[in-house]
Amino acid sequence: MNASKYIWMDGELVPWDDAKVHVLTHALHYGSGAFEGIRAYATDTGPAIFRHREHMDRLVMSCKAYGIPLELDSDQLMKAAREVISANDLPGGYIRPLVFLGLGSIGLNPAGASTHVMMAAWEWGAYLGEDGVTNGIRVAVSSWRRIDSSSLIPSAKGTGGYLNSILAKSEAVRAGYDEAILLNRDGFVSEGSGENIFVVKDGVVATPPVSDGCLGGITRDAVIEILGDNGHELIERSVTRSELYYADEILLCGTAAEVTPVKEVDGRPVGTGRPGPITKQVQAIFSDAVRGKVPAYEHWLDRI
Repeated sequence: MNASKYIWMDGELVPWDDAKVHVLTHALHYGSGAFEGIRAYATDTGPAIFRHREHMDRLVMSCKAYGIPLELDSDQLMKAAREVISANDLPGGYIRPLVFLGLGSIGLNPAGASTHVMMAAWEWGAYLGEDGVTNGIRVAVSSWRRIDSSSLIPSAKGTGGYLNSILAKSEAVRAGYDEAILLNRDGFVSEGSGENIFVVKDGVVATPPVSDGCLGGITRDAVIEILGDNGHELIERSVTRSELYYADEILLCGTAAEVTPVKEVDGRPVGTGRPGPITKQVQAIFSDAVRGKVPAYEHWLDRI
């Protein structure tokens, strides 16, 4: 991680090394927090935050879903994100907003715990590696199943729920893969450890519905829009594990991963083993759009 100069914390910009919490912070013990991952990109007019309001609206929703008191609204959170990008003189980068419960309670009933809001930003390149973005990554289907709504809230980004993703990602990396694919409890494909998934066969694109346990990703929504605008047939439906093995193309997408091709699943090559034409088209359009080069998608950008 490339350290920046400042972190926004509870309304103030504090030096990076001074942004600290007490060891009895409730969220450290129980995962009682909500977060977002947001990217800002360098454009011809300066940094621009990708789908800023959608991210902050989801953060507010996640806090509501998990019962975390939050006095700030989306507009105030957006203002803080702009401040931390500007204070750190970043042309672009990754923004991590975090709302978490602090001191006041150490039991499982968090009543009385204080709420804190943190906003950090730093320069961050390709999450799955530059080679992966260009040539594709190797993924493995995880032995861990994706969390479902009978136990947690998959549609919200609660910090504790991401232990599920950590287990899957760590298992895949230890086995020599770049990323994991999680199935839901019914055995259908849900998502990557931190990405949505799209599968192409015979020119038709399929992606799991949110009802199969995947996050309703903001980048996922952008990819769906790009596919539709370019005449590709897209179906939101349940996807089986075996479909991954005979797919012509597979792509993963998310704030961190952006649009990344998959070249191998469980040791089996995807298509030719190289990024396919639909993946490359979506990747190119997305890359231009987030940098302010596609007027049709200007509404995605909050220029600072």
